Amino acid sequence: MGQDKKTPITIDNVEYNFEDLTNEQQVLFNHCVDLDRKMDSAKFNLDQLNVGKQAFINMLKQSLETPKEVAPEVTN
Repeated sequence: MGQDKKTPITIDNVEYNFEDLTNEQQVLFNHCVDLDRKMDSAKFNLDQLNVGKQAFINMLKQSLETPKEVAPEVTN
């Protein structure tokens, strides 16, 4: 005999079986899951961008603090 495996999901602390949802509810749930994944990816990308920006700011500050070499004056 085959087993009916159900996929439990929790929404607002209430457990449901994914397979018991209507097709529309399953689509809406899948959108929520996909949006969570995209938001996590966006946060990851934002972290990378912030670290990169800070690195460039640090390099700029270091460049501004480093004394420029003065070219020797040419005399005739």
